Amino acid sequence: MRAYEEITRHRDPDPSENPWVVGPPAHETVTIVPYDPQWPRRYQTLAAQIRAALGDVALGVEHVGSTSIEGLAAKDVIDIDLTVADPRQEDRYVPALERLGYVLVIREPSFHEHRCLRFPDPPVNLHVFGPDSPEAIRHRMFRDWLRAHPDDRALYEEAKRSAIPGGGNVMDYNARKQRIIRDIYDRLFRAAGML
Repeated sequence: MRAYEEITRHRDPDPSENPWVVGPPAHETVTIVPYDPQWPRRYQTLAAQIRAALGDVALGVEHVGSTSIEGLAAKDVIDIDLTVADPRQEDRYVPALERLGYVLVIREPSFHEHRCLRFPDPPVNLHVFGPDSPEAIRHRMFRDWLRAHPDDRALYEEAKRSAIPGGGNVMDYNARKQRIIRDIYDRLFRAAGML
């Protein structure tokens, strides 16, 4: 099935594309902290603000990433997926989010038209995708799998901790844990009958 192929395909960034809207990020020290039960409440507050600012433009707002998985240690950054009708129509959502304090930092036309806005305090990565984006579906599937599979949750946490000593920026940290992430994805895709 074609839709399954899009969801199960692992993608690497397009080397010819410069995704940075305001230049690459400054060096950030990656710190993993124990799970914080305040993360879901923080997400709820942020999501309510986003929905209020965007109204009907926000087709969906989801808590994703490690802070959405109870018991998982993580960077103290809330990841949110925002679904809009067309991420390319930035004038429909970016100005309203900028008024809240978000800054557009990534534009990736080759990656399902992904946009990412950051909010400094509390730290947020707001990922923008269109309806039925394969990557947004992957995010939800990964979150739900780790919520239900403690062995893979522990494996992922160990991969995160092992990725820190290499130093570098967040992108380097993400690259060092990528093999484990892809192994978990393959496991969950097989279990869902998608591979």
